[in-house]
This record gives sequence, C-alpha cells and structure tokens, in this order.
Amino acid sequence: MSVDLTTGYLGLELANPLVASASPLTGSLGSLRRLQDAGVGAVVLPSLFEEQVEHDQFQIHQVLDYGAGSFAEAAAGYLPEAGDYNLGTDGYVRELEDARKELDLPIIASLNGTSRGGWVRYATRLESAGADALELNIYLIVTDPGQDCATVEQRYLELVEAVVGAVDIPVSVKISPFFSSLPHMARRFEEAGASGLVLFNRFYQPDIDLDDLTLVPNLVLSTPDELRLPLRWIGILREGFGGSLAATSGVHSAADVIKAILVGADVAMMASALLEDGPALIPRILEGMTQWLEERDYESTDQMRGSMALSRASDPEHFVRANYVRMLSTFTVPLR
Repeated sequence: MSVDLTTGYLGLELANPLVASASPLTGSLGSLRRLQDAGVGAVVLPSLFEEQVEHDQFQIHQVLDYGAGSFAEAAAGYLPEAGDYNLGTDGYVRELEDARKELDLPIIASLNGTSRGGWVRYATRLESAGADALELNIYLIVTDPGQDCATVEQRYLELVEAVVGAVDIPVSVKISPFFSSLPHMARRFEEAGASGLVLFNRFYQPDIDLDDLTLVPNLVLSTPDELRLPLRWIGILREGFGGSLAATSGVHSAADVIKAILVGADVAMMASALLEDGPALIPRILEGMTQWLEERDYESTDQMRGSMALSRASDPEHFVRANYVRMLSTFTVPLR
C-alpha cells in the first residue's frame, strides 16, 4: 500500500505536510534548493521586518534631504520621494524572484511587524515577485498599561484586513498564545480574511549582561517539549476554525509531525531541528511518517487529520483542566 502524504495548506497543494519555516536556512537560493531536493513540502522565507523597511526609508530621506537648503531644485521637489526607492527590501524581492524561477514547491513570503505602515505596498510587491502566500508574523509586545485588550486586538485585525484586501494570494497569521480568548480571536482573524493561523510565535526574551549592565539578545533553539502548547490549541481550534492551521515551535521528528496532524494541523513547520541537522533530516522524517501510517493501515495523512482534536477526543477534558489536575495531583519527587 502506498501512503499519500499530500496535504492542502492555504489553498495550496503540498507534496507533504512538512514545511521549512523562516530561518537562515530559507534565506539563500542554495539552501532552498537543498530543502527542495530533500523533499520538503513548502518553504517560508525569512521575514521582511518593519524595522528593516523603516531603516531603508530613513536612509533614503537622509540622502534626499542632503543639500535641500542649498539647491533650488531640491527645495522645489526636484528629487523623487523616498517611497520610490527600496534598498534592503529590493534585495528581499530579488531573492524571492530568483527562488520562484528556480523552485517548483510553494514559496511563502513573510512580513514581520506591528503596524499597517507600508505593509500593504510590500505585500503587493511580494505577490508580484511570485510568492504563493504571505505569512504575517505579528510580533507585538504591549508595554503601555493604557492600551486595553480590545485596542490591541483591533490593531491585529486592522493589519490583517489591510493586507488581505490588497493581495489575491492567501494570507496566514503567525500569532502568540497570549490572547485572553484564543478561540474568539481565531474566529475574528478568519472574519478579517485570514486563510490560516500559524501557532505559535516564539517571543525571544532578552538577557542581562551583568558585566556591562546591558540587555542582550538571547536566542535559544526550540525543544520538542514546546510542541505541547500548539498541540493543545490546534486540537481546540480545529473544529471551529475554517482555515488552515500550522503547528510550529518544537517540531523535531516524525513523531512530532504525526502528533500535529492527529490534533488537526494541516502542516507542521520546522526550523530549529533543520538548523541543527540540516536538510538531510527531511527524508528521515518523511520515511518515519510513512512507516507509522503503513503500520496502522492509514492510506493518507488526511485520513488521520483531526482524529484526536477536541471535538473527537475520547476524553476532551484532557485539552482543558483534567490533564492539569491529574498531573499536579500525581506528581511526586523522590526522597533523598
């Protein structure tokens, strides 16, 4: 029996549910070719950051403003507007265009930011450059106690609505788990036009350098333990959310991909494990998935998808409080 690993994600057909998420490994054409040759189902390019766009625009304004008080042509609008130029962003678009020419698998471009700004214009540029879909990575840390949750949520929704309204390709939203009512917010994202959700964004926390007394970045790759959070919420959301669901954070093995599909994920996204082991990990994962499915007489990944979601679980309380209560009441520490 031949197992069918194909899956649908954001309206796209993928050869399998394993997606290389945004990382340095998806940032060059050479490594993208290696990922394709290894058999990955799709790739997400590294993010085009809001700060990157703003930096480009700031540099352009500095150039255009230089000598504006000395030359009448400059003061009279002789020079073009800053919006006519793109520096680092041009490189991102060129890389996407090159990847589209070379690769046969779906390519998802990524935008990372917190405000509408120029995202609509850049979303349309990425669409024109050949992106099959867009992933909005909304990395928003709220520090103002005057902003209530409704205001913050509306900010998310307005950004999604603006981008979705500007492009014809599907748009997914990569979010954090820190919403007071995630199922309600998922519904609102769907109503705003999102074709899918990516669960979850990993917020990288700063550390403190005790010698210099400065905040320093601290990047720690994921571990398989982190998969449990997206597993829980995908299982809860699967029945009520009509779009695609992607599991990310903690996907390291064939078993992790299978678990994600069982609770209802359409795809499982992987970055840390690929950074550690390289594209050679991909065929091993696909082989492990195929063997597991064959041993249990599954004909396809679609056949098992969502079979352990909240709505179909034999004990739905494990998704909410039962597992929490049982764990705390039975956990013991050996006496020393």
